Amino acid sequence: MAGWLNGEVAIVTGGGSGIGRAVVDRYVAEGAKVVVSDIDDAVLQAVKADHGDAVSTMVADACSMGDNQRLVAHAVDTFGKLDIFLANAGMGDRFIELIDIPEDRLTDAYRQVFDVNVLGPILGAKAAMKELVRTNGTFLITLSNSSFYPDGGGVMYISSKHAALGIIRQLAHEWAPAVRVNAVAPGGTKTNIRIPEAFGTDENGKPIRAHTHPSNADAEVERATPMNLHADPSDHAGAFVLVAARAENKAMTGTVVQSDGGLGIRGLRRVRGGDDLHERFFGAQD
Repeated sequence: MAGWLNGEVAIVTGGGSGIGRAVVDRYVAEGAKVVVSDIDDAVLQAVKADHGDAVSTMVADACSMGDNQRLVAHAVDTFGKLDIFLANAGMGDRFIELIDIPEDRLTDAYRQVFDVNVLGPILGAKAAMKELVRTNGTFLITLSNSSFYPDGGGVMYISSKHAALGIIRQLAHEWAPAVRVNAVAPGGTKTNIRIPEAFGTDENGKPIRAHTHPSNADAEVERATPMNLHADPSDHAGAFVLVAARAENKAMTGTVVQSDGGLGIRGLRRVRGGDDLHERFFGAQD
């Protein structure tokens, strides 16, 4: 059976792990050819081992104009065109609040987070624009619940994800009707994300990869979300298929699919109102 992305060619930045890897897996399953970029060659080798000729991998820095241009050229040279560019690479901030960021690290922390989360998508858009116009394709960004709500990170992460929402809205306007521009905004997810070197490095001098939530994340996120869910990366993959698929979203641009466990409908008195529905209909379960 043909998938929703049969015959499409996609680029996924930061596609070696976490949400990016889950999207790559699903795009391949839906029939796409995918160029996967990451700064970590080891995770790219694992993607290649799992998907063979359906993918091509490239070590690339999302914050480099040259690397983004090479990614686009590689996609066209390898698979003949480009239909989808997903700017997925992201940088976290370990929920560090402004009061706890040393003054001498503020500028570096800002530049490192905003370079990946804001400049990266802009560079990707610039590099991919001509080819996406050629195919009437789609440009996507991985946003976050932090694009809409506070306290899903620290001041650097929250402000950068709000800025990335602005990219979606403005490019959707600038590129209509030639290119659709959409996004997915995941909520709390069991994944890891790089932390700026300004916040420290590991024992090998490399940037820290930290879970986006503390060790008690499952219980905390489940309590906070109406769907009682701390998501796996694959839980969001279907939303990324929807915003990429030509036949399924012809009328969608400037749209953000919020795959966040229902944060927008949290109640003031209760997080969720249906905790007892099964019991009321069917009785207590043993």
